[in-house]
Amino acid sequence: MTNKLSEYGFGFQVKVLAAMFTDRTFLQQIADIIQPEYFESESNSWILDIILAHFRTYKTPPTKDVLKVKVTEIEHDVLKVAVVEQLKEVFRYMESDDLSFVKDEILRFCKNQEIKHAIMDSVNLLKNGNYDEIKTKIDSAMKAGADTNIGHEYKSQVALRYNEAARHTITTGWDVVDDLMDGGLAPGELGVVMAPAGIGKSWLLINIGANAIRNGKNVVHFTLELNENYVGQRYDSVITGIPAQNLKNHQEEIEDKMSRIDGELVIKYYPTKSVGVMALKAHIEKSSMLNKAPDLVIVDYADLLKVSAKDKHEALEELYEELRGMAGEYGIPVWTATQAGRAALEEDIIEADKIAASYGKVMVSDFIMSLSRKVQDKLSGTGRVHIVKNRFGPDGMTLPSKINTNNGQFQFFEPDTSQGKATKKDMKSGETMMKKNLSEKFKDLGGSLG
Repeated sequence: MTNKLSEYGFGFQVKVLAAMFTDRTFLQQIADIIQPEYFESESNSWILDIILAHFRTYKTPPTKDVLKVKVTEIEHDVLKVAVVEQLKEVFRYMESDDLSFVKDEILRFCKNQEIKHAIMDSVNLLKNGNYDEIKTKIDSAMKAGADTNIGHEYKSQVALRYNEAARHTITTGWDVVDDLMDGGLAPGELGVVMAPAGIGKSWLLINIGANAIRNGKNVVHFTLELNENYVGQRYDSVITGIPAQNLKNHQEEIEDKMSRIDGELVIKYYPTKSVGVMALKAHIEKSSMLNKAPDLVIVDYADLLKVSAKDKHEALEELYEELRGMAGEYGIPVWTATQAGRAALEEDIIEADKIAASYGKVMVSDFIMSLSRKVQDKLSGTGRVHIVKNRFGPDGMTLPSKINTNNGQFQFFEPDTSQGKATKKDMKSGETMMKKNLSEKFKDLGGSLG
């Protein structure tokens, strides 16, 4: 058995350090059993020493600013240059797809080293008949690297609570919503869009997905209503701004736009009520095996997933619990949509009590925003987004919205901004247009009866 990591190669050793920077739980697990001498290069050993020293004092991995200070303290110029170059490699590997394998393998290596040392130390103890001490050493070695994370230690982890990286959020693309959500939706969290039928739930989810892939994220979009090609065309409209009916005439422009997008999008169709959350999990597993692990999952929409034959209200609440559990299990944010009841069609503001079928969906979700578009809004291209529930900040706000029904693009504004005021003015013009149309229809009806 080797005492060095040389047989694993240079890249593996760099990824070990990358994992220690990005996964605090893993760092806590391995901190007591990994040794600088396991690494081949002096620069890697130096980086490990800094990580461990900082973690033992502050309970978090060192930040880039901490590393800059520590690097300036290196007296030997050759080592300083080597460390800087090595840190660049470490940060480059932080998004590697195989970090889970690297963590498992380095833990196994370090545990084996602990057992090996315990056995070697036990030779002399055996000669002297110190059996209790042998047992203690072997037991300690066998427990080495066990998961020591008991949860968030409130008093000693103040810095961790306020670390910017504590929530790795994915933005929605609307600044006003992201500000309310403290940056967007994070891994393990469930966001919900609520609206009556035909108001634009699917389009709104597509806006969220389009923003994510524009920002280099990988998205899996599950659709249980519209087919894959049609959903893809809607993404084309939102991303390019080309009206849906004109897309066929602009394929070169669409391909050009796609070539500039760093993220990946996979659209998967399932017939309505044909699959449950387990099928979504299986698809995520398959995507991960093909190196296409999603950063964000969209389910359009959860109410169309298969549920057990038990009471509908209870089944739907359980379904949302499973979706949120899936978000936590795979460390991804999940967005979905839900129906509002028919009574919400003519509501200016759609509150939680208008959610269809089961109020339990509200209790499970982390963030809910409702979309209201009355008849006059459809004439003026406006609507209202209301923050129904928000675990990350204030709720109860209503945001005036511009909705382009040709290309599916949504814009949300703070009410007191110039754009917000202009949008509210457009809403009133929609009311005027509707009254005018009704008046003309009434006149036509009167004329035909006369």
